[in-house]
Amino acid sequence: MIKKCLFPAAGYGTRFLPATKSMPKEMLPVVDTPLIQYGVQEALDAGLTQISMVTGRGKRALEDHFDISYELENEICNTDKEKALDGIRRLIDECSFSYTRQTHMKGLGHAILSGRPLIGDAPFAVVLADDLCLNPGGDGVLTQMVQLYNQFRCSIVAIQEVPAGETGKYGIVAGECMREGLLRVDRMVEKPRPEDAPSNLAIIGRYILTPDIFDLIAATPPGAGGEIQITDALMKQASRGCVLAYRFKGQRFDCGSAQGYVEATNFCFENFYKPAQAARLSQGLEQPLKVASVA
Repeated sequence: MIKKCLFPAAGYGTRFLPATKSMPKEMLPVVDTPLIQYGVQEALDAGLTQISMVTGRGKRALEDHFDISYELENEICNTDKEKALDGIRRLIDECSFSYTRQTHMKGLGHAILSGRPLIGDAPFAVVLADDLCLNPGGDGVLTQMVQLYNQFRCSIVAIQEVPAGETGKYGIVAGECMREGLLRVDRMVEKPRPEDAPSNLAIIGRYILTPDIFDLIAATPPGAGGEIQITDALMKQASRGCVLAYRFKGQRFDCGSAQGYVEATNFCFENFYKPAQAARLSQGLEQPLKVASVA
């Protein structure tokens, strides 16, 4: 059974400067909820209650968010504002949180390796919080992937099709089709040029990894961009056994980019915020508000 989920969260968020100059990109709010909270909620929904985060300098807001704020809670106690904390209170109550720091930014592979003391010798999920994945009315992406892991017991990466001209932004996979939406990986390339890409199937920020990946990462030299790439370690793993690529059900938003962030905000406002507000109005819990839609 998988119970652990690792959040690499030490990056500088340079694609979203100047907003991320003093605020972690993982704390950027989509409507009224920070990205990191969406990710932890997805993990909890999949049964992953042991949450580990690899952070860095200037990231204390992540730890503070998943802690009790006695002054705030005392201030809003017994008011209608208290209801807004129900979601984060549930995460604090039902999950455990542990943290370590990545002192040098050497790539995603190195960030995952930095979490080894928190994970130990156990299979685990990895979530990149700025990839917001939503599947209203259905299972979350991690829930789907945990179900696959319970069947195949090997590493799994979530993938989606991307335009051929964008392969240079992602790890790209190809392999043997096992069934609809599921590949056995035999090729994996980090940020290839379109003419060198084996397909247009890109890895997005959801992984399930078996613990042997740590030794493989430790033996992996720097790759694309001079960084230690998780895709290089996974390709070693695939050559020795089995790595699956899964075309998940749902929608993914790249919230590290301005366009993806605005699209996610619009989607969440229409699908979550407005229906919740309508429900509160019907129960007489608040007065109508005029809220401008996000353009």
